[in-house]
Amino acid sequence: MYSLVCIECGKKNDESRYTCECGGLLEVRFNLNEVEIDFKLDGREMRVWKYRSLLPIKSEPVTLKEGGTPLYRLERLEKELGIRRIYVKHEGLNPSGSFKDRGMTVGVTKALELRKRAVACASTGNTSASMAMYAAKAGLKAYVLLPAGKVALGKVAQALMHGADVIGIRGNFDDALRIVREVCERAGIYLLNSVNPFRLEGQKTIAYEIVDEIGTPDAVILPIGNAGNISAIFKGFEEFREIGLIDKIPRMIGIQAEGASPVFRAFREGREDIIPFENPETIATAIRIGNPVNAKKALRAVYRSEGLVEVVSDQEIISAQKILAKNGIGVEPASAASLAGLIKLSRIGEIDRDATVVCIATGNLLKDPETVIKVCGEPKMVEANVEKVMALLT
Repeated sequence: MYSLVCIECGKKNDESRYTCECGGLLEVRFNLNEVEIDFKLDGREMRVWKYRSLLPIKSEPVTLKEGGTPLYRLERLEKELGIRRIYVKHEGLNPSGSFKDRGMTVGVTKALELRKRAVACASTGNTSASMAMYAAKAGLKAYVLLPAGKVALGKVAQALMHGADVIGIRGNFDDALRIVREVCERAGIYLLNSVNPFRLEGQKTIAYEIVDEIGTPDAVILPIGNAGNISAIFKGFEEFREIGLIDKIPRMIGIQAEGASPVFRAFREGREDIIPFENPETIATAIRIGNPVNAKKALRAVYRSEGLVEVVSDQEIISAQKILAKNGIGVEPASAASLAGLIKLSRIGEIDRDATVVCIATGNLLKDPETVIKVCGEPKMVEANVEKVMALLT
């Protein structure tokens, strides 16, 4: 029903591999003529496993009831920007607080199918938190490599509480990923970074849910970190079109932070590969990645969908984070990059005024409380006195 195919040379690979012998990235490809769709696009009971007939899993899933995240419409911002419909899909309301749960439910289930006893990842935070939760649910040992001092405390706490062995390295995320890939190969541990093609299969259900609830939008805008999510969501739309459930694919628009923008630079220069950033820096820690492993997949998704990649400053990210908060949507900085990108693109005429746009908010506000305090300030302090409190009211 499906096979694991190299996007470079087209060779079919064994399920236990993450990359092809030629070095190319792998992708799960279904023979869609053989797939029996057993779900209805009725906007009901939306969870990752509603779409099981399009997921490459044969056994009972390891699940925490992930997916089914809400789409919020931003009517005030629609009027301000002059865009017909703007939605935010809040992936921060998944069990661990980020979109990574969609991938981990599939990835950890695949680890059990392959009879693995341990899983591992390098992480800027959200991957480690999610993997630790699902590994705990499955009874698997979990190992996490983090760039020391560069991961928000809320995410580290999640990984620790759920029983992962957390190792901080003196380096950045790209160093951690390089090391963990070799460690997994030598120790027989199952790698659950987004280089694992099965993990991305879970993340494509974001596209399925969008269609299930509102149909096909004109554009989907999301942050780019390790670059797996944009390619996964594109793949979801592409599969629905091939099956005949939709007749178009939205423009895929990726947003990077100025200090970590190798995919943006490649897009601007019309290339299909990237030149890595050696020392990526941004307040949006979840996308502070200089050498995204899925960059080729991301660029392919952008080009094929006639989309684009844009860059935003840390100031624009924080401004967008505050706008979302004023609409009742609490997200971490990286999540706000999508809205920051929409605002920037709308002002330079890159978004059609009659468009329906979905921004993906990837992680919850509570993931990074330290940044909130930095940008909003400490709470006001007064004596325990009514008049003192009244004097502070504005």
